[in-house]
Amino acid sequence: MVIIKIRLTLFVSLILVVAPIASSDGSSLVEGLRALRLNKASGKPAERYSWKRDIVTTVFWIGEKPSENNPVPNRSSSWDKNWSRSYGGFDDPRPSRRSNYLPVEFTPRQNPFYCALPYNDKTTNGHRPEAPRVIPWFKEAYRGRGVSTCKGRWIAIRKGERVAYAQWEDAGPFRTDHWQYVFGDERPKPNLNKGAGLDVSPAVRDYLGLKETDVTDWKFVEFTEVPHGPWSQLGDNNTFVINQRKEARTMAMGGIKGWRPNRKTIAKAVSDL
Repeated sequence: MVIIKIRLTLFVSLILVVAPIASSDGSSLVEGLRALRLNKASGKPAERYSWKRDIVTTVFWIGEKPSENNPVPNRSSSWDKNWSRSYGGFDDPRPSRRSNYLPVEFTPRQNPFYCALPYNDKTTNGHRPEAPRVIPWFKEAYRGRGVSTCKGRWIAIRKGERVAYAQWEDAGPFRTDHWQYVFGDERPKPNLNKGAGLDVSPAVRDYLGLKETDVTDWKFVEFTEVPHGPWSQLGDNNTFVINQRKEARTMAMGGIKGWRPNRKTIAKAVSDL
């Protein structure tokens, strides 16, 4: 029993060193534990998803007005009725009105590296009936009937040798029900934009050097696979920013005499392994 207790103490100590606890719910601790699941041979996280190759990719932007090939205005998204307001304004796509992947008129309040895929897991009364079955992360991401399990997920987008990372923030182009493509092996359905299956923001366009209609590869990625880059700098919805703020609060709490993580925090983190 003494040996077991010593080993458990060392294990918990290692966790706290590798993944500082960010809040009382242990969210950063869980992230740190997940980050420990490394491929021992390569030292990199094991890849869970495969690339979807040669996908027609178009550019869209927050605040975009409706047009012949984009009949739905982008003042709202599938998951945010006030998307433009949440972002902070019009994400002007004109290169002359952008600098360092950002609009020059304001600093966005959300991640400027965003994208849209043709599936929305939400309905008025909850989630689509197939969502728990087809969304790989549904169970771990579920936060109730009113919360999308897709919003904010990270994807990698590749053009040639260059790879950008973006968060899934809207449903489209054109469709919101094509789970067989988004999570399966089907190709995008024909549409007015040459069968486009991915919309990307001006920031993604600029980083990859895309034309207004181009071809890319993309895949879902776990957050632990996303490297730091221009996509990790800004946004109330940005996982990097959220974690940094939590760590800042943790450091402040660490200055309070006698503060320490409680047993529930550690138990939840271990159970999520």
